[in-house]
Amino acid sequence: MNIDWAALGSVFGVSLVATVALVGLFTLGIVGLTKQESAAAQGGSATLARTGAYACFALCAAAVAYGIYLIVI
Repeated sequence: MNIDWAALGSVFGVSLVATVALVGLFTLGIVGLTKQESAAAQGGSATLARTGAYACFALCAAAVAYGIYLIVI
């Protein structure tokens, strides 16, 4: 059995970076929703925080959909 260690390392690196980026993006969305709630409680406008949070969630959904697309096709 012959293992291509360079390809295995490449797959590991890309998977690690993609996972950290996706979790970080989702975390930013949650933080944006939290900031929106605190701004609304203080009487301020929370439109930017809500929009940013929804954008982060949309990017997460797009990344997951692209991953599923790569697996299926």
